[in-house]
Amino acid sequence: MKRIAAVLTLLLVTVGMLFFAYDSQSEEQREGFTAYRLIAHAMGSIRDQPYTNAYEAMIANYEKGTRVFEIDFMLTSDRQTVARHEWTANMSKMLGQDEELPEEKQAERLTYDEFMNTPILGMYQPMDAKGIVDVLAHYPDMYIVTDTKEQKDEDIKQVLQSLVDAGKKYDSEVLDRIVVQIYNEPMLQTVKEVYAFPSIIYTLYATQDTEAQVVDFVQKNDIDAVTMPEYKVNQNFVAKLNKAGAVTYVHTINDTDQVASYEKWGVYGVYSDILTEQEMEQMNTRFAWRP
Repeated sequence: MKRIAAVLTLLLVTVGMLFFAYDSQSEEQREGFTAYRLIAHAMGSIRDQPYTNAYEAMIANYEKGTRVFEIDFMLTSDRQTVARHEWTANMSKMLGQDEELPEEKQAERLTYDEFMNTPILGMYQPMDAKGIVDVLAHYPDMYIVTDTKEQKDEDIKQVLQSLVDAGKKYDSEVLDRIVVQIYNEPMLQTVKEVYAFPSIIYTLYATQDTEAQVVDFVQKNDIDAVTMPEYKVNQNFVAKLNKAGAVTYVHTINDTDQVASYEKWGVYGVYSDILTEQEMEQMNTRFAWRP
């Protein structure tokens, strides 16, 4: 009986070591932005304030270990690309700009000069496409994920073209670290008409496609990653996406217990306002199976 127990224990230890070695190996093989489990939502919060898309938020979260930054992009009234989630009075108030801007400007598109010269929360620097690409070039292990809030194809192209133009003074490697987020199948072609960005994330919050259609599209077009809101997550869907070759992210998650729950379903990572890549790495160690 003792011999059987010893054999079983040895078997479990061996299997555990093999599993852990395989898991570690698979992590080492991931390249580009998918080497990271955390994507900072709107550059991540700064002093508990989300949605700033501000330079200081980007740098502060980079210094905490985060390397992938989702950024909201919109056009100003004079068609310049800037980092802004929406042109609404609520957003102006959230960003502490309601006292800086005239009332009639608080709920409408600003000009480029108005946007760049109106500090966020009275102290943080708004960003444009050129500034963002300059930061990207300065940090060779940083990636950005585009969240183009514009709806028309010509406006989406304008946003992406602005990033491409800003990147022309650098090596093409900088543009390779721009990950484009698409919202439906036709948008992939729209993106390709601007530039051959090597990495794509398919975000599912706006699509009406079935799970089967999404999996088929991902597989046929070699999509790197899929991100989805919580109400679209289920274990079977995640497993099929993983099998199709895409890692999966869930947005927007700010609680480590939720992260752990989704990891058990096979979800790879999350978009978050407040979590950091370092915290995700610590969780990965914490929840890794040990013999």
